[in-house]
Amino acid sequence: MKKYILLLCTACVIFGVIQKSRAEEGECVRTRGFAVFDNSGKFKPYEFTRHAVGENDILIEILYCGICHTDVHYIHEDWGKEEFPMVPGHEIAGRVVQVGKKVTKFKVGDYAGVGCMVNSCGKCDACSRDWEMYCPQRVLTYPDKDPFHGNTQAQGGYANNIVVSEKFAIKIPEKAKMEKVAPLFCAGITTYSPIRYANIKKGDVVAVAGFGGLGHMAVQYLVALGAEVTVFDVTEEKREDALRLGAKKYVNVKKAEEMKGLENTFRFILSTIPAKHDPVMYIRMLAVDGEMAVAGIPAAADMAYIPVGALVSLSRRKVYGTLIGGISQTQEMLDYSVENGIYPEVEIIPADPKEVSQALENLRTGKAKFRYVIDMRTLNEEINKIPVSSEKIKCAE
Repeated sequence: MKKYILLLCTACVIFGVIQKSRAEEGECVRTRGFAVFDNSGKFKPYEFTRHAVGENDILIEILYCGICHTDVHYIHEDWGKEEFPMVPGHEIAGRVVQVGKKVTKFKVGDYAGVGCMVNSCGKCDACSRDWEMYCPQRVLTYPDKDPFHGNTQAQGGYANNIVVSEKFAIKIPEKAKMEKVAPLFCAGITTYSPIRYANIKKGDVVAVAGFGGLGHMAVQYLVALGAEVTVFDVTEEKREDALRLGAKKYVNVKKAEEMKGLENTFRFILSTIPAKHDPVMYIRMLAVDGEMAVAGIPAAADMAYIPVGALVSLSRRKVYGTLIGGISQTQEMLDYSVENGIYPEVEIIPADPKEVSQALENLRTGKAKFRYVIDMRTLNEEINKIPVSSEKIKCAE
């Protein structure tokens, strides 16, 4: 009898939480989180609204949100002027608390994730190929304008909820490690996609340039496929980690003796470097008919360039950019990662503005190791201690 009463009480609590999180049909969703109000990188509590839960949308209670180096670039306007206030975050994992009447992919209580984009036209050639990231009307999770919802500014996952079309939400398996799964929606797919595109096979001699949030995911995927992996970075602090994750060799590019004899070596190199560097150095290491995929983007002031002359002198080495993956491939990546136990190495931090600000600063200054993940479940506890900004709440129609 006591067990029955306990189960009944638990169900009531869960139902109460879900009901509290729900929005009435056509009603904008009130959201609380952290925003930056200028490019200083300092976070403050922020209350805003998401667009209403449409018939094809789901409302996700955000449980965890990863911090990406891209967040640093956007916050500090490294790539150009941005609009503030800005709520970053495109590595989102949570629980579905409401579904639109035409939703078939999810039900209330399911786990769902959101990555770098939340919408596209659904009609162009790119969308028809499941390459939504190349759609001319693709909407980034933040800080894009959303033409499908009144051209309002999209806001990210450093918040307690998000509304998204079921088409752009990823189903998270129940057995997934929720505290580690969020970064897979950026760091995971950003590295998985080019590795699959390059058709890496067992025995291939490959390399990863940059061993941070993206790089350490790339190593795990390449090792799982049976490739022989070399890691390049600029510090000794990550050598043991690279070898522990399965790399055969670690090269500190600041040590000249370790750089010797590497020309014409690699079938594939994935560059994840988000800082100033010399790409030609890595192109020289490609074997003839080898290829280098570039995923890392430095700040505009530190942008890396490849002279045309280098491409000619180093003929038949392919160099191309790579940008996340489509929704179907992101689901494939997540299922593969969970099934094979491939997760990012994370440091969980509370949803506190000072903690979040410091984490971003550590990323900016190179002090972070792999991935920070914000435990958004602590958000209400922390945000209620601090006065919320007086910024007027505008409803995203």
